[in-house]
Amino acid sequence: MAKDTVEVLIEGGTATPGPPLGPALGPLGINMMQVVEEINKKSADFAGMKVPVIISVDRDTKDFEIEIGTPPTTALIMEELGIEKASHEPGLDIVNDLPIEAALKITRMKFDSLLSNDYKAGIKEVMGTCVSMGLSVDGKDPREAQKDVDAGVYDDILSE
Repeated sequence: MAKDTVEVLIEGGTATPGPPLGPALGPLGINMMQVVEEINKKSADFAGMKVPVIISVDRDTKDFEIEIGTPPTTALIMEELGIEKASHEPGLDIVNDLPIEAALKITRMKFDSLLSNDYKAGIKEVMGTCVSMGLSVDGKDPREAQKDVDAGVYDDILSE
């Protein structure tokens, strides 16, 4: 039972049988449209963002499994805020504010690939990314917001 693995970067929800999928999957002899439809269905939440896709194909049975990764946390934050760039001087220049609800939404999207065991630790990881991007969180420095998470200020939001 030999397996082939194909890794590609595709814009969420818009996969086509053309490149980069077609040339990579063509020699494996699987139904390309089934693969494209499944990728588009699984990646629809990431429309407009590049997502990593891993396709595992069993050469003998022509069965396939599709695993959709998540975009980087910075890309999710920029998409949520509708900004093109982060700050060029993160310690000095604050370019935008990420509401706590948006930080939790991003935490839920990234939870499987975060190093955290719960949303409380996960949201602190997202807030840490905000530090290096020159963003504030809920109107404060992200490090202060992390301390508020530890102090239980956002427990009602995190328990939803």
